[in-house]
Amino acid sequence: MSTGTPENRATLIGMIAIVLWSLLALLTSLSGAIPPFQLTAICFALASVIGIIGMVKTGKSIAALRQPLHIWLLGVGGLFGYHFFYFTALQNAPPIEAGLIAYLWPLLIILFSALLPGEKLRLHHLLGGFIGFSGAVLIISKGGLFAFDSTHLWGYAAAGLCAIIWAAYSVLSRHFATVSSEVVTGFCALTALLAAVAHLSLETSIWPQNYGQGLAILGLGLGPVGLAFYVWDHGVKRGNIQLLGAASYAAPILSTFALLAAGQGEFSWIIIFATLLVTLGALVAAKDMIRKS
Repeated sequence: MSTGTPENRATLIGMIAIVLWSLLALLTSLSGAIPPFQLTAICFALASVIGIIGMVKTGKSIAALRQPLHIWLLGVGGLFGYHFFYFTALQNAPPIEAGLIAYLWPLLIILFSALLPGEKLRLHHLLGGFIGFSGAVLIISKGGLFAFDSTHLWGYAAAGLCAIIWAAYSVLSRHFATVSSEVVTGFCALTALLAAVAHLSLETSIWPQNYGQGLAILGLGLGPVGLAFYVWDHGVKRGNIQLLGAASYAAPILSTFALLAAGQGEFSWIIIFATLLVTLGALVAAKDMIRKS
């Protein structure tokens, strides 16, 4: 497939985030028992350092961070809001059900994108999204059935808010495509500060017990909770946002393969079938891009 057009290149750059997010579960499992908001604060502090280094290397000034209040509310609300409600969901509902509801965000991105100027939602975008979602359901549930319990309604609601927040953040970022991705540096720094406040208010500090845990945290801050947000911002602003939404269902599949490679999971044919579903969904959603190429 040709990557010659600016939209194609931006889409592929955005897909780097999906690959990086697939390492989130593995690196988190290797990071030890550090509380979630403490881990978030550390990782987003590292993410802001990535942005500062990038600004220095490209000669961008701090003026890139001077944005209207609504831009800051969007960015910090998206990054911190997603993580706050995601952790809340995991604490108040079974992880499988919470994870499934939270992972509605790729499909919501496809749906919300129809509201953007110049974007048109077509049947194959929806079909690709639903096929990909089916693959995600298989891999998250391991082929089992879900037992939704009304006593976990707050956890389910938090997971739903988490999905809506990330989808809205991604789609609205496209609406403000003229805003430079350097502003993500400021979003990460303020998110780190808010996560630190939440940690000090709600958690007891636990620090890495060995070099392996420290390296895992460093990897999280540089990759899935670092560079990923910069390339995702570029992708959703300038790439094919419907395709990025459908392709995002590859993250849980790739995550499972990463865990298998690290000896932290068991192979099953469900993995193969789910992989085929997600791949098919992405190809269906990418029909226009493939035809143009």
